[in-house]
Amino acid sequence: MKKWALLSLLVLFFSSCMVGPNYHRPPVSLPAVYRGAAPSTAPASLGAEKWWQVFQDPVLVKLIHTALVQNDDVRIAATRVLEAQAEFGLTRANEFPFVDFGAGLFSEQNPKISKVFPAYQVNAGKLNLSVIWDLDFWGKYRRETEAARAQLLSTEWGQRAVESSVVASVAAAYFQLRALDSDLSVARRTLASRQRSLRLIQVLARHGSASALDVSQAEQLVDTAAEQIPDLERQIAQQENLLSLLLGQNPGPIPRGRPLIEQPQPAVVPAGLPSQLLERRPDIAEAEANLMAATAQIGVVKAALFPDISLTGTGGTESYALNRLLIRPSRTWNVALNLTQPIFQAGALHAGVRLAQAQWRQMVFAYHQAILTALEQVSDSLVAYRQDRQYLRQQLRLTRAARRSDRLSLILYRHGGASYLQVLTSETNYLAAQFNLVQAELNTRLALVQLYQALGGGWQP
Repeated sequence: MKKWALLSLLVLFFSSCMVGPNYHRPPVSLPAVYRGAAPSTAPASLGAEKWWQVFQDPVLVKLIHTALVQNDDVRIAATRVLEAQAEFGLTRANEFPFVDFGAGLFSEQNPKISKVFPAYQVNAGKLNLSVIWDLDFWGKYRRETEAARAQLLSTEWGQRAVESSVVASVAAAYFQLRALDSDLSVARRTLASRQRSLRLIQVLARHGSASALDVSQAEQLVDTAAEQIPDLERQIAQQENLLSLLLGQNPGPIPRGRPLIEQPQPAVVPAGLPSQLLERRPDIAEAEANLMAATAQIGVVKAALFPDISLTGTGGTESYALNRLLIRPSRTWNVALNLTQPIFQAGALHAGVRLAQAQWRQMVFAYHQAILTALEQVSDSLVAYRQDRQYLRQQLRLTRAARRSDRLSLILYRHGGASYLQVLTSETNYLAAQFNLVQAELNTRLALVQLYQALGGGWQP
């Protein structure tokens, strides 16, 4: 008993040792505020909000929900998580002893050979329990489990990154579709207006108040407006096909909700603190999990430098008389302790350590790069959203002025106070201003989508 107690204490002592470094988050230098954001210590951030709170169009919310269920990229990411969970279970099993149980019955009848060797029958039974335990003295298997757990965490964050990307992609594609709808509406209104102007000029020409050149220029305006409609309809159909792909559906029509101009556009967007990105951005968390796995892997390869110690044992009963199978004299057992120390492998083990350390340094740089990329994307999105809103206000004033000029030029032309060239110029400028206004409206919504994703939003359940 004392020997077994001593052996148990030694196993516990050595099992508490693990070679290799423990993980510590690398020091990072973060700014107090994002560039392009107003100084603030408020923890509130747009990235912390649920995606259905940011995108409040009921139709868009339904489309995003459908995409998160049916999109193939999301499904692939989910299966990768299941794969990582299974790999974690397989790796963790190495920490424990493997136990097998066996049972067998044997019966044999032999014929009579001679008077010396009469016929006889043999019946035998066997029960056996075997244990194989590769003792984790140096923490090799625990480090492997630690690495597998980190890889599982990395895969889970990768899944969230895919979900965030799908949410942003569906929202952006939907806003682009609504922008094309607005462009088509502008083109159709313009065509109807120019057709009315053409009829007016034709009437004026019949009464000698307009020239053939005026009629020709009016016809040119009509044709110019008409040719834009088929191209816009083509773009709309292709945009619907893109959305269908994101939704995991066959190409088909996409339902519409609010017009583009009615989509939420907050005047102030809370950015929160840069330090929050470390916990919220899926790509940063994924990079850190990969760094955790690389740290643990150093311990795995270092443990290979030390002796491999395994404990094996079998116990059971064996008897040629089945009625005596379970009595004490029929018991059998054996125990073995094996130790294997690598002596010469041509430097392979030390090369493995250097390889693991080099891979760890790569993960450190990748983690640092992910943080810098996130800060750059947030800053770019903040600047873009602020400037796009200013451009939108300017474009709105310009469009209103172009609309007044278009109406005044047509009124003056009807009363002989302006040439049709002025009408042509005013109408062309007004049409361009309307298209630019739609593009400005779209840019602000796209900037909001990009800012939301950059702040780590979109994956929250």
